[in-house]
Amino acid sequence: MDPATSYGILSLLPPLVAVILAFITKEAVFSLLIGILVGIFITGQNVLFGFTGLVQDALGNADFIWVVCIEVFVGIMVAYFQKSGAINAFTDKISKKNIKAAGAQIMAWLLGIFIFFSDYFSPLYVGTVMKGITNKARVSREKLSYICSSTSAPVCTLIPFSAWGVYEAGLLVGIGAFANKTIATNAVVKMVPYNFYGIISILLVGLIAGGIVPDFGPMKKAEKRARETGKVIADGAKPMIGKELEQIKPNEGTRPNLLINFFAPAIIIIGVTLGTYLISGNAKTLEGFIAAVVFQFITMLIQKMATVQELVDTAIEGIKGIMSAVIILSLAYCLNAISKELGTANYVVSITKAWMTPTLLLVFTFLTCAFVSFFTGTSWGTYAIMTPIAIPLAFELTGGGITNIIYATIAAVMGGGCFGDHCSPISDTNILSSLASGSDHMDHVKTQMPYALTAATISCILYLILGFVL
Repeated sequence: MDPATSYGILSLLPPLVAVILAFITKEAVFSLLIGILVGIFITGQNVLFGFTGLVQDALGNADFIWVVCIEVFVGIMVAYFQKSGAINAFTDKISKKNIKAAGAQIMAWLLGIFIFFSDYFSPLYVGTVMKGITNKARVSREKLSYICSSTSAPVCTLIPFSAWGVYEAGLLVGIGAFANKTIATNAVVKMVPYNFYGIISILLVGLIAGGIVPDFGPMKKAEKRARETGKVIADGAKPMIGKELEQIKPNEGTRPNLLINFFAPAIIIIGVTLGTYLISGNAKTLEGFIAAVVFQFITMLIQKMATVQELVDTAIEGIKGIMSAVIILSLAYCLNAISKELGTANYVVSITKAWMTPTLLLVFTFLTCAFVSFFTGTSWGTYAIMTPIAIPLAFELTGGGITNIIYATIAAVMGGGCFGDHCSPISDTNILSSLASGSDHMDHVKTQMPYALTAATISCILYLILGFVL
């Protein structure tokens, strides 16, 4: 038996235990840790040695280090924003326009769509910039976190030249008629109208932000609390952002320049990320954050906003402020690693592959990708697993030709993987949304879930109809 699937249904236990406990206890760290230990126990390893070995394997890789470095520099950048008084100055300027709750939400929605090129930078920037504005407008942190999350990954799945589109095109090369990257990229472009989940998710945010669709589920309760009491976070909630960042204040007499201290760092990040993508095809997001932080450090010194020692201390406080997010992210990577060892994703695929029929191909592809990505916390990992399975099945239906069925199947893979990653409490982009918004992570997951499920349900219905039509 293939070792990747030899654990069978037991391979589902670690992520299942972690997710269920997270919803029951609202303690993400504890829940992830228990899920990891369950996984180690299933493999038959010594729990102590198995855990230390897992941590080294899961965290000692370039992908994890890259994400943590981004979080570290985001923490420093936000700390410098606080120290310069730039965010407060921007918030005060916007607040003079007396923006109401709907206006603040729409502003966050549009800003999230504008930052279309990175699912990491988008929630981090939108959450950081909009937090003060939505606080004054009495919009809950849960709502802000939802807007950040739902205008990051879903937007990226609809942009063919984003890292997501380029990645999927690379996976398609060599499958069926996709002889080269040009043909594959063209298919990613043509799949966009069929990416129902991405389209509906983004539209739903706008409709809810504008009050056209009323809030429902736990979000309705969160918004009522914020509107009536001014409490943007629930009593007993544990905001992902640390108190260290909230407590950083500018020195007396500091007068920030909005162009230099607020807009320029963002322009640098956008310029470096987008510029390196256009030149080399590889967006250098981390380098963009580093360049922005260096710029902040130098300009704040020149503006005499702080001494070198104060800026170093501020940077350290910024790093302390994101440690809770780093811990949760570390455990999420460990859970993903043990799930991979147990063959969780492969098992899910093996039991759903038999259900694939011509009519149900699209909806089952979407649901399988959604399930795999939810329990593994990774959309890209899901794409790597499902693309070589779903696309050949689609080619069997078309006789080897590239038709609308192929484009719709690619879209179902992209949208399904996005949904699971979008909802999962162990997803890195979800964690980043909670971090930047200053929301309790499980409150964010719980309030966002009904909205994501609504978009997914509508997508399933459309894919089912499409399966009959195509």
